[in-house]
Amino acid sequence: MLLRLPTSVSEARECLAEGAVPIGGATLLWAEWQRDGFPALAMSLRGVPEANALGRGALGAAVVLHRIDDRVPDVLRLAAAGVGTGAVRRTATVGGNLVGSTLRCLLPAALVLEARASVLGPDGVQETDLAEVTAKRPLLLGLRWRDPVASAYRKLPADPGGRPPVTLAVALHADTPGHRRLRVAVRDGYEVVDGAAPCDDNIDNALRTLRGTALGHLPEAAWDAVDAQVGEVLRAADDG
Repeated sequence: MLLRLPTSVSEARECLAEGAVPIGGATLLWAEWQRDGFPALAMSLRGVPEANALGRGALGAAVVLHRIDDRVPDVLRLAAAGVGTGAVRRTATVGGNLVGSTLRCLLPAALVLEARASVLGPDGVQETDLAEVTAKRPLLLGLRWRDPVASAYRKLPADPGGRPPVTLAVALHADTPGHRRLRVAVRDGYEVVDGAAPCDDNIDNALRTLRGTALGHLPEAAWDAVDAQVGEVLRAADDG
């Protein structure tokens, strides 16, 4: 297998045109390649600046999870910190988690941040939403978002070897002065559902609105966690 290391978006586009298979830390692909055979050509984005962004409102696809720190909102930092083991987080990348993984541990956090994705295709760089990223699995360059007022993340206990743990992400956004909006996303099994609700005064009204979204089918245990997490985010916003 020949590994290409482009140092610009244009070089990465050329690699794609040559049929290169994108890899990050290859934590998910290695076993598959050992079973089915290695590709002739692969490429990593670790030398492309746009794919290594890590700062206010931006996170590159080539960033390894253990590097994600308080330069990003709490919900994203905590989601990354909860992925696998320390060894996994030192090699797994943002792009691999969102595009290559069936668990997509970072997806609930990215959804509540209302992140937009930059992807690279034959026609160059385009911006798209997360639904298209998870459905079509393009080459992800990075994510961008507007920082929320407050956010939180939680992973519920789960039995070893059983279903993936329920994870939930909450963010509070301020659209205009005096008008706040809650975004909640939950991974239940391998499915991720999300919803939004105005949250100007009455938290109970916001929770009732959220139950009318795709979140409404969640088990009560998940809803208990959502209630608690929403309360935590609102307290953090008020204290801040």
